[in-house]
Amino acid sequence: MHKWQNCIMNKNINKRVAELRLHLEENGLAAYIFPSTDPHHSESPPEYWKTREWISGFNGSAGTAVVTSDDAALWTDSRYFIAAEEQLKDTPFRLMKERLEGTPSVTQWLAEVLPPGSAVGMDAWTNSADEIRTIREELTHCGLHLEIADQPADTLWKNRPALPDSPVRIQPPAFAGRSITEKLALIREAMAGRQADGLILSALDEIAWTLNLRGTDVHCTPVFVAYTWITPSRCTLYINKVKVTEEVSTHLEECGVETRNYTDILPDLSRFDGKRIWTDCQTTNYALCRSLPETCSVVDAASPVSLLKAVKHPAEVEGYRRAMLRDGVAMVKFLKWLTPAVQAGGQTELGISRKLEELRSEQDLFCGNSFDTIAGYAAHGAIVHYEPTPETDLELLPQGLLLLDSGAQYEDGTTDITRTIALGPVNEEERHDYTLVLKGHIRLARAKFPQGCSGTQLDACARYAMWQEGINYLHGTGHGVGSCLCVHEGPHQIRMNYMPSPLLPYMTVTNEPGIYKEGRHGIRIENTQIILPYRETEFGTFLQFDPLTLCPIDMEPIDWSLLDTEEIEWLNRYHSRVYDQLAPLLDHEHRTWLREVTWPYEHTKTTHKS
Repeated sequence: MHKWQNCIMNKNINKRVAELRLHLEENGLAAYIFPSTDPHHSESPPEYWKTREWISGFNGSAGTAVVTSDDAALWTDSRYFIAAEEQLKDTPFRLMKERLEGTPSVTQWLAEVLPPGSAVGMDAWTNSADEIRTIREELTHCGLHLEIADQPADTLWKNRPALPDSPVRIQPPAFAGRSITEKLALIREAMAGRQADGLILSALDEIAWTLNLRGTDVHCTPVFVAYTWITPSRCTLYINKVKVTEEVSTHLEECGVETRNYTDILPDLSRFDGKRIWTDCQTTNYALCRSLPETCSVVDAASPVSLLKAVKHPAEVEGYRRAMLRDGVAMVKFLKWLTPAVQAGGQTELGISRKLEELRSEQDLFCGNSFDTIAGYAAHGAIVHYEPTPETDLELLPQGLLLLDSGAQYEDGTTDITRTIALGPVNEEERHDYTLVLKGHIRLARAKFPQGCSGTQLDACARYAMWQEGINYLHGTGHGVGSCLCVHEGPHQIRMNYMPSPLLPYMTVTNEPGIYKEGRHGIRIENTQIILPYRETEFGTFLQFDPLTLCPIDMEPIDWSLLDTEEIEWLNRYHSRVYDQLAPLLDHEHRTWLREVTWPYEHTKTTHKS
């Protein structure tokens, strides 16, 4: 931001914090905790629920803000350390860097700054039952106590955005693969296995997937605000009824789905007369969980929809492959355009982001970006989740590296791709680091592993070459990708910290190692992959990754001396696939360019630019 704009924003934050402190005093609270999520535990909530951003000014996707009568702090992870430092300048908030030695937890910090016996407020709707339980236990241990209190933003947030009310739409059956009735049958089968009489779905992507519906309530994610309650004989969608068109209403009725008002779920749950209710207390908000009848026992486990959704149906797999072809065409057109445009001058981070979206929008079935494009030139590339703004927008020069992480929502699939691109000459450190990242990407892409492995067991593949040189990155290496849904999809992940969910055939997962050096450069290379069977042996079923993403990897910044024969062969095979699949969809000019940038290494050059 420009200094004067930053000053205005920070004055607003300071005023809000001052008003909040008066509010806390009036309500007998010594502190209040603001999470980053909403009643549905969404990674990206609708604007209405962005209370942590409202009170702190920090707009990253993950973080917790805490305000006391005379102090304030914000916790976030390594993706946002640099951005948060900048956004929190001249505000009451100090930055707490999560998962670094010496950083206290929220409750440890509160115990340090509050007198014994103090009350700490949390909202019942935007915190899960498990979060409330854990915080309460930790605060009690520290001599403090938790009070479930109304969200202060309900009173203090002036000009608060309204809850979204745009209509939902039916996902075409050819893209969904299974009908609503088929999906409900699978869910009820899982419920029977748990002897559950009812199942609460609160995650928006799970609801959208189950009911084959899509919406526009969340930026870049085609979901809608709702709950779903499933019993052996009934399925009820709780939603603002202005969002349900006659076509959708008729469709749901034909599939045995009743529609009720969004706010009816609380009284309906409280009157349930079944014996066992299945809900995931890690993700279901405390307000719903505490409304459950005392006569019911709770099956506390991950929703069955999470895994059903993650293992893609053949129709969804085909949808991905079609979407990746169209996305690849857009990426090729963009990359061919990029370097000459930068050399001509006048291109900026925001400008090229708009250009890429424009090229994607020309493709069939395009619905929008799957997330805001991360276009980080030079030192901005080191800010892991940097998003250019008019205030930070850098002009691109014909030198150095551009990190470009982007994706699209198509009706038949979701894309997520990162390429780091040499815009001209690069220095030896940039070349070396780029090659280490590429080695990590290839090593993971080539992995073969027994079915049932977790992503944690494979994570070291992507980091090995970096670790040999004392280099590491603090974000995850891979995440699932939804089918015209969330670009970040669980339950599986590839990351250092333990994630027990197994990797199974026909799950999608990204492969995105990186190196980030503050003030110098950032590098990341990412493909979306699908897990496929590899072979059966006496030791069981083995799996492998197959790249879905079709786009050339820039060979200009590679230090070829660091790649072994197998790594070079993998890159040549990948580029051969990219060319073979995309060339028939391109005109002569773009096809010729693609042939040049995907030509096998041994035929292209023996030296590199410096």
